[in-house]
Amino acid sequence: MKEIKTDSDQSTAEASVQETIASDVSTMDACVAHAKEVRDTQLERIKSRDYDFAPEFKGMTIQLYLLGVMWRFVERLGNADDARELAFAALGTLLMQDGLHKKQVAKRIEFLKKMSKVENNHDALAVAIGYESESGDNSLAEAFDHYVDDAQVSGAFWRLYDRGRKIMLYGGLSIAFVVIWFVTLFMPGNSAIAILAAGLIAAALFVIPVFLIGIYMYRTRIKKAK
Repeated sequence: MKEIKTDSDQSTAEASVQETIASDVSTMDACVAHAKEVRDTQLERIKSRDYDFAPEFKGMTIQLYLLGVMWRFVERLGNADDARELAFAALGTLLMQDGLHKKQVAKRIEFLKKMSKVENNHDALAVAIGYESESGDNSLAEAFDHYVDDAQVSGAFWRLYDRGRKIMLYGGLSIAFVVIWFVTLFMPGNSAIAILAAGLIAAALFVIPVFLIGIYMYRTRIKKAK
């Protein structure tokens, strides 16, 4: 026999859904406010330590740390079943409030979900430390201290990479332009394709050695660090 839902049953169900949504929203707002407070406190505590990390690594570590903080906070509010997902949603809200575009936030959260897990499905170090953190401690500094001697995430290594990338880009473009200009001016009669090919070959002859030198320097630094 088919069950017939009355208007009162439907109203009760809708009210229940609205209460659930309102509860999630209030939980998320409280979570974001808590994360901001923790972030401000922890960033103030690490100011004097003069950490020199690659900007992308530093930002990712802070975000994963805050994920752990919010995860634990949501659990303490009584949402243990979906606490991790709510923490990710709250982190997305926090990133949007920090000025990140909605599409960028979606990509960033997807990236952080991948980085939040390591081998054997364990939580990443920053997430675990954030989860176990207590008010007024130096837990963010503890997370960063684990990577102080890691050359791959150092600020110096990142600056070397950034400098090399710019040298390859601007150097390659400059050489291509000079060769194209030279061939056009002093070797008339060549087709447009031949002139363009000459420029591209000249750029490649510059970029490839610079790239190989960069790889060699990278491997040398990693070996020294190990």
